[in-house]
Amino acid sequence: QHRIASMNMEEYIFQIEVPEEEVMEIKNGQRKQVKRNIYPGYVLVRMDLTDESWSCVRNTPGVTGFVGNSHHPSPLPLDEVEKMIAPKELKKSVKPEIKLVDFSIGESVTVMDGPFATLPATISEIMPEQAKLKVLVSIFGRETPVELSFNQVQKI
Repeated sequence: QHRIASMNMEEYIFQIEVPEEEVMEIKNGQRKQVKRNIYPGYVLVRMDLTDESWSCVRNTPGVTGFVGNSHHPSPLPLDEVEKMIAPKELKKSVKPEIKLVDFSIGESVTVMDGPFATLPATISEIMPEQAKLKVLVSIFGRETPVELSFNQVQKI
């Protein structure tokens, strides 16, 4: 947007949009609201396609390619653009879902809550939709599967 102003392209380039969504991220047992790009590497630009505006966008640092061919970009249909931007508006009213989980299968954790508190366990399954893990706890020499929520375990 600074480049548009510095090159006097305001009358040709109207809007720049990076579709993002807010998600809940769990890292080190802490929940945190973060913004993530829905389409990493893509930027939507609403503009009148002239030689000058095309040159401005094409020669912007960091721009490596376009939808369409490299000599002439293909405009996206309006309904596709609305679908790309609309989820951002709809998700504001819906509780953000947990997208990124800072656990991996096979990782060792310590159970922090419940009857198996203080016991070491190994993650066998991750269920981000339910914010739960299936872990194997070693009891009397046998591994027993136990389902726990993310906040009931801690990384070792």
